[in-house]
Amino acid sequence: MALSKSKKVDLVESYANTLSNSKSLVYVNFKGLPVKKQETLRKSLFSEGMHYTVVKKTLWDRAVGSASISGDKPEVGGEMAVVWGDDLLAPARIANTFAKDNKNTFAIVGGIFDGAFKSAGEMLEIANIPPREVLLSQLAFLLKSPMQRIAIAVSEVAKTK
Repeated sequence: MALSKSKKVDLVESYANTLSNSKSLVYVNFKGLPVKKQETLRKSLFSEGMHYTVVKKTLWDRAVGSASISGDKPEVGGEMAVVWGDDLLAPARIANTFAKDNKNTFAIVGGIFDGAFKSAGEMLEIANIPPREVLLSQLAFLLKSPMQRIAIAVSEVAKTK
């Protein structure tokens, strides 16, 4: 069923609002994904404060054209949905986790990260960045190691005197 012109205008405005309010967006292809699995994905995303929206590609392109996004737009074939949220890394991470469990029916095909278009490979690299807490603990370990070595060295010098 064809959409009326006013409905198309509303959708483009909605898409433009999504683009302006999100820090990162992940383009996904969901061809052949059963409805039950889509509902599972939506529930897991909503519990994290993120969204999953199936978009009309031509209307999405109009909204993207009005936004100032740098880089080359990734080529999206077939059905397209957008995973987005306020967190910079979480949409890519959750979409990647879901894609690993549903290899033949769900795939990341690109996205927008920090105001620039990214390819599928770049979005997968972003998805593999550890969460903030893990990065902080790794940094703390790196800082602790040299201090621990100095303390051991000072302790050994003190034993000899």
